[in-house]
Amino acid sequence: MGLMIDNTRPIFMQIAEKIEDDIVEGRLPEESQVPSTNQFAAFYQINPATAAKGVNLLVDQGILYKKRGIGMFVAAGARAELLEKRKHQFYEQYVVTMIREAAKLGITKEQLTEMIRKGGSTS
Repeated sequence: MGLMIDNTRPIFMQIAEKIEDDIVEGRLPEESQVPSTNQFAAFYQINPATAAKGVNLLVDQGILYKKRGIGMFVAAGARAELLEKRKHQFYEQYVVTMIREAAKLGITKEQLTEMIRKGGSTS
């Protein structure tokens, strides 16, 4: 698992993001069972209601679903949906910000493209 609690953000959001990370990175495959809210609560030493709030956030988004009497499971298509959501967030948080900053500094699209190309090489 492994979650560093960030006191600046609600814990239930961090639980939801940790589950999302596990789905995106393949540690929680589609149709697999996710840990129970009591397991999350014990592992992270948080209130079970807080853990449940994080899990239920993903249920509301259709990422997880409940099998009555068994537990929570990763929905089919959840990984693709999360990848699309994360790509959009990446674009908004990093790409748009980078383009705006480059424009302020007078960096052309060509120069920016070259910087990205160089940044990708391991030299």
